[in-house]
Amino acid sequence: MRELGVMEVGGFRLGHAQDEAGMTGCTVILCDGIRPCGVDVRGGGPASRESQILNPLMAAEGVNAVLLSGGSAFGLDAAGGVQRYLEERGEGFATAYGVVPLVSQSCLFDLGVGSAAARPDAAMAYRACENAAVTPPAEGCVGAGTGCSVGKLYGMARAMKSGFGTYAIEVGGVRVGALVAVNALGDVVTPDGRAVAGLRTPDGRALLGTTAALLGGAEDPSFTTGQNTTLGVIVTNAAFSKAALTKIAGMAHNGYARAIRPVHTSMDGDTIYALSLGDAAASADLVGVMAAYAMERAIVRAVQTAKGTPALPAAGEL
Repeated sequence: MRELGVMEVGGFRLGHAQDEAGMTGCTVILCDGIRPCGVDVRGGGPASRESQILNPLMAAEGVNAVLLSGGSAFGLDAAGGVQRYLEERGEGFATAYGVVPLVSQSCLFDLGVGSAAARPDAAMAYRACENAAVTPPAEGCVGAGTGCSVGKLYGMARAMKSGFGTYAIEVGGVRVGALVAVNALGDVVTPDGRAVAGLRTPDGRALLGTTAALLGGAEDPSFTTGQNTTLGVIVTNAAFSKAALTKIAGMAHNGYARAIRPVHTSMDGDTIYALSLGDAAASADLVGVMAAYAMERAIVRAVQTAKGTPALPAAGEL
């Protein structure tokens, strides 16, 4: 196994745009053409657009882009900016009346960080497309990670700052990368089980741990539906159908389960997309294992690269 930069997977460009004052943003993955894509939604509070076309039974063969954004359901308007960008360049599903760009999108809830009135819109997503490149992307509090936070069992007062992270590996010529905006109810732990960000003690100086608090009989926990959500994308240079990619996205959720505790609650809209961007031959099971491995580490990077605010410290500040 060899560690890679996520852009070395190839076949796509990545762009961020954000409102740093309002603390929200979006991240776009622009494919080289229409590429097969699958999705697996495990959380109980998703906000999504054009996810149904990824069902293997649907006619669409793939998508031109995947957009991750803040803004909760308000942020769903942002996908129109990606469509406009692609239409202007003649990219999309060809019809007798012009191209129709296919853009799948998921949003996370960041209204409790920064300004609740600041939301990603079409103009912001268009800027993200203009910023899209094949160079190594920024991580931390950028794009969809701008307003991310973790450890919210007792509300924002004892939460911590999170962000956007990436990680990629190669095994025998097969390349798999993970990109993720981490906005979880729970805590983030490293592969060796060490907690790095999450629910803090009442004095705010150390980590208490969400699972430990719940199992210890937490008083008045904040179970507020849909105010979290971790959004991930798996990219690979291997060739797969939508059905196989749906399975790979499902296996990648194992990375969520290893790195976020607890995860997939009714208060999280946890979603993972999987994109096939090349023609390498590979086993879907191998790529699924690689995807979970990469996703686990991308989640840790998302909190380790985040910068804190006066109200929300980051992992490096405790």
